[in-house]
Amino acid sequence: MNYRKIVLQCFLLTISIFFIVNMGKAQRTTVVDSALLDRVAALEQQVADRRPGESHFMVTGLATFGFVRTKTTFKPVGEPAQTTKTNSLGDAGRYEFSPMLLWRHGTRWLLEFEPSFDGSSIGVNWANISYFAAPGITIRAGYFVLPFGIYNKRLAAGWINKVAPDPVGVDLPGSDFGIGLSGGLPLGNMKWSYDISLTNGLQLLPDGELQGAGITDNNKNKTVCGRLSLLPVANSSLEIGVSGLYGGVADAGSNYNNANTTMYGADLNYVKSLDPLLFNIKGQYSRILVNKQQYVKPTDSSVYSFDNKSISAFAQISIRPVTASGKLIKNLELAFRYVRYNTPGNSTWGAKYNEEDIGLDYWMNWRTVLKFTYAWNRSLSTANISAGGTGGTTNMNSIYLQFSIEL
Repeated sequence: MNYRKIVLQCFLLTISIFFIVNMGKAQRTTVVDSALLDRVAALEQQVADRRPGESHFMVTGLATFGFVRTKTTFKPVGEPAQTTKTNSLGDAGRYEFSPMLLWRHGTRWLLEFEPSFDGSSIGVNWANISYFAAPGITIRAGYFVLPFGIYNKRLAAGWINKVAPDPVGVDLPGSDFGIGLSGGLPLGNMKWSYDISLTNGLQLLPDGELQGAGITDNNKNKTVCGRLSLLPVANSSLEIGVSGLYGGVADAGSNYNNANTTMYGADLNYVKSLDPLLFNIKGQYSRILVNKQQYVKPTDSSVYSFDNKSISAFAQISIRPVTASGKLIKNLELAFRYVRYNTPGNSTWGAKYNEEDIGLDYWMNWRTVLKFTYAWNRSLSTANISAGGTGGTTNMNSIYLQFSIEL
């Protein structure tokens, strides 16, 4: 037997087997790598397709700037009147620059943050997280405007407010830290909405006034606040709302005897078109009560008491010829507002306040407005002079020229 031939055949057979085995491995590796690459490409495409709808960031907000000129006449009891005049660029009472940062994560989460510069300091209007749990159900947590009445939450922005100044007395209950639930559902041909919250609440000051407690609660109680509204007309042109609030306001360990506050209110919003005019009527009434407490006079440290209740109300009407033929005419809007605010008599800050505002607005577009407002008000003191209050009457006349825009 030719051993050389046998060795050569064995060598060739070994080389062939080795080559075939490695070719199979290479083919399998190629198949695996190709499938992996296809899967990675599909995932990348899926992420690219879903990213815009899953996460979105937006900056909006508002800005208000203007000029105000004021003449104030104060007539103390038994003394001559004192008159002062001021004028200010920037509209010191209504200047505001408030960018709003919105971040939507998915279809259910929304983060809102609105810082605000008012000419002297930087604050925060609200900072909260909303979760859209289901149709008609939104859960909110953080720092937000309490659902009491319609002005603070829906009308206070300069480009929405028809006249330059805010109505006096609507600042409470303001904003607070807590959780809330809001939404709305159909009710036959009508609609209804709800907005409720549980927050830290308010704090009773030594003179009987109320202010927000802040992020650290001043007691173990929490404040419940809510608003229910009904839209009885099918086109939602009329809205009627009622509001309520209840909570403890005493500092833990203070001398106040389980002090608490109760607030209730009603509001109305009505829009009616009578060609060529569009009528818009708004109003709000609210009442604030604090249960009976003993206060200390700052003049001699003696104890006294008063009926701690306040009443605030405003009624407003505006008329705009929206279908008039002339561009200038249809962009004009005439507005009038009456404000009443009564604070507790016999307190150190008691007064009866009345204000009338008349304004002419020019709408550059639906969110940009130039406002001219003339306001006059009268305040009659009902304060306890022996406790340190100031008696007399104050008359004030103001002229506003204001520019407001929603960014």
